[in-house]
Amino acid sequence: MEVLLWIIGIAIALFILSGLKVINQYQRGVVLTLGKFTGVRQPGLRIVVPIFQTMMRVDMRSTPIDVSKQEVITKDNVTAGVDAIVYFRVVDAPKAVLETTNYVYATSQFAQAALRDVTGNFELDELLSKREEISLKIKEIVDQQTDQWGIDVENVKIQNIELPADMKRAMAKQAEAERERRSNIINAEGEMAAAKTLAEAARIIATTPGALNLRTLNTIERISTEPSQKTTMLFPIELVDAMRNIGEGFAQKK
Repeated sequence: MEVLLWIIGIAIALFILSGLKVINQYQRGVVLTLGKFTGVRQPGLRIVVPIFQTMMRVDMRSTPIDVSKQEVITKDNVTAGVDAIVYFRVVDAPKAVLETTNYVYATSQFAQAALRDVTGNFELDELLSKREEISLKIKEIVDQQTDQWGIDVENVKIQNIELPADMKRAMAKQAEAERERRSNIINAEGEMAAAKTLAEAARIIATTPGALNLRTLNTIERISTEPSQKTTMLFPIELVDAMRNIGEGFAQKK
């Protein structure tokens, strides 16, 4: 008889112990009683009735999902591989358990579909330059759908955009052509500025009597100071006359 009592006592103790559940701070426990939702257990040591009740723990922390590379066709018919990452958080534990069989998988699959749909509405140049705008559109679509599952989509980020090899080569050539064009513009602007300076100098010389002759004399003086060089210079008659006039002027002053 005592043995039987011991057996019964141990069975009752095991029955009670099997109903003790620990819920972590970042979790919530969704309880079903005879298959029907009957409440949410908060963090701590909680008791559920074995056999009659079951409890599913739901992680309430922010969770990242890698959206695998999707082959998309842009609006201008260019094939590209695009992948992204989605950050979401469960805000309603009962909905996450009762409205979908696997809320993580469901969110991932819907994000993939949204990624393909949204990127297909943009041309390649826009896909490369408007990542933030595209990410925001994907977030809005996924968030609207997953709201009924008790999920809040916090952020979506496009990570990589992979282009075909021939497209990469074409873009590299285009970039090189653009750099060359800018270099030509800079050179042309420099030449234009130099031409304006020369034109201004020519105007001043043309409107100032004797300026050209003085410039020529300065050049002759600079050349004649080079001791290691022999230089033969031919002078135009006008310059000779100018030098004679200058000499006569000095003589008269003396």
